[in-house]
Amino acid sequence: MTHPKLTKITERIRARSEKSRAAYMDRIEAMRGAGPARPHLSCGNLAHAIAACSEAEKSKLMQEGMVNIGIVSAYNDMLSAHQPYHAKLDEVKEAVIKAGGVAQMAGGVPAMCDGVTQGQPGMEMSLFSREVIAMATGIAMSHNVFDGGLLFGICDKIVPGLLIGALAFGHLPFVFVPAGPMPTGISNSEKAKVRQQFAAGEVGRDALLQSESRAYHSPGTCTFYGTANSNQMMLEMMGLQLPGSSFFTPENGIRAALDAAAADRIVQLSEAKNGIGLAEMVTVEAVVNGAIGLLATGGSTNHTLHIVAIGAAAGIEITWQDFADLSEIIPLLARVYPNGTADVNAFHEAGGTPFVIKELLAGGLLHEDVETIVGRGLKPFAEMPALVGDTLTWRLSPDEPADDMILRKVDKPFQHNGGLALLKGALGEAVMKVSAVKPEHRLVEAPAVVFEDQDDLLKAYKAGELERDFVAVIRFQGPKANGMPELHKLTPSLGVLQDKGFKVALVTDGRMSGASGKVPSAIHVTPEAANGGPIARVKDGDMVRVDAECGELVLLVDEKEFAGRTPSTGPNNPETFGRNLFAGMRALVGPAGKGASVFTGNEG
Repeated sequence: MTHPKLTKITERIRARSEKSRAAYMDRIEAMRGAGPARPHLSCGNLAHAIAACSEAEKSKLMQEGMVNIGIVSAYNDMLSAHQPYHAKLDEVKEAVIKAGGVAQMAGGVPAMCDGVTQGQPGMEMSLFSREVIAMATGIAMSHNVFDGGLLFGICDKIVPGLLIGALAFGHLPFVFVPAGPMPTGISNSEKAKVRQQFAAGEVGRDALLQSESRAYHSPGTCTFYGTANSNQMMLEMMGLQLPGSSFFTPENGIRAALDAAAADRIVQLSEAKNGIGLAEMVTVEAVVNGAIGLLATGGSTNHTLHIVAIGAAAGIEITWQDFADLSEIIPLLARVYPNGTADVNAFHEAGGTPFVIKELLAGGLLHEDVETIVGRGLKPFAEMPALVGDTLTWRLSPDEPADDMILRKVDKPFQHNGGLALLKGALGEAVMKVSAVKPEHRLVEAPAVVFEDQDDLLKAYKAGELERDFVAVIRFQGPKANGMPELHKLTPSLGVLQDKGFKVALVTDGRMSGASGKVPSAIHVTPEAANGGPIARVKDGDMVRVDAECGELVLLVDEKEFAGRTPSTGPNNPETFGRNLFAGMRALVGPAGKGASVFTGNEG
């Protein structure tokens, strides 16, 4: 039995989305009604499309009914998570042939590493890379010779970008192919400790670099539960990636079998021609399931942007208020760093996403009756894959987690509400990842210290100017101002001050990170400073109350006096290191509450 409040929220989203969803489905039906693409190509079109194929592949692609699978890959060597895709391309193409189809590399999409660009100029292009990836996916599929698609992507903006782009071709089926996390290096708690020691001046750069290199040490996704691994959870929750396939390491022998199964699956879906494509899978219920997974696992705050943008690409309007209302009924079932000490490898060993899905289904807290890549219904996603000899099989998750310090049953959660909170008040709306914030730190009332650049905060910290209670207000960090960079490098310094006993909080129209940690951070403040938001009128010394328990972001200043202030015009941001190329996107981007997307317009 589905929880009545879940039903109510879902129906509210459906009603709100009626016109936009209908318009999206009209586009899908128009493409579907045109029939398979290749028969409509001229001989010259088709000859160009298959010129580089083998003679055997050419022969197949000239046959009526033979499916051609387009592969869109985010491979590069800069992302450890995506390095395995280099070898995977030929292996998966061969698996598609064995499954009875043909596959072509349709196109590559850019993929930047936020871990490399954190605190650097490139971070100001990170969020917009999602839109570039979506458009590049559209270009890859625009050749219109494909019957389905395989999507190679894992990390931060890449999965949302691939999914948004693929939804423009929602009459076709698509399957995501993961590559897995790197093996566990040093513990995340040890890594965080060394970062704070460096911020406190207790160790030098050599010690910090050694620590970081032991944490990030091989091909595979970073092992903390940030945006990349939240992406993988979300794809399973939405039924778009093989059940339980996300968190096997790249060198695990099961990977090849899972890749072959994904290839077989996309061929079957493409051959079916049954009117079920990506559009029929990414429904209101599926988008809500993705949001529920985020809340139940304490996932990345970036998904309060991405899930909204993904929904919009499918004509579905989900809001932060929907997230907040879902959070009231969705329990926190996982503690994975930064919400706990375990990494994603330990999470996987404890039962992983399949266990979470099984428990949520048992509690009536997920929509089970949805279309997925393995058929109708979400129950298969409560199963974990395994190799029995050379045979790939799936087994139902056990009744109990392997480690109840990492995973809990639905009736014995870590906390009875989800891992995110919506804050509202005189400064606008913001979100906070509360799953990693201890209850005693969730209310901070202190004077504001205003910065318009994250480096200015770090300078003040190093100068000893922040040894007190304060709320750091960092503004002009929103999508319109400078592309909404993550401010994660502030976490160690703010954490040191919190550990000293000071009441510390962060308020910003920028982002933190999937690794947002123990410092209460009201992020994504909307409207942003560059869009006339009240945050542009805050002054040093203004009393600010950040209350995650009550959902308040309050400015304790006389309303008339505040309204009469002249807002800051913000810093003069340089247009170096490629940032000038994104000026048009900054002008077009919509507000954070609508996904900070170029595709949804800049109203509001």
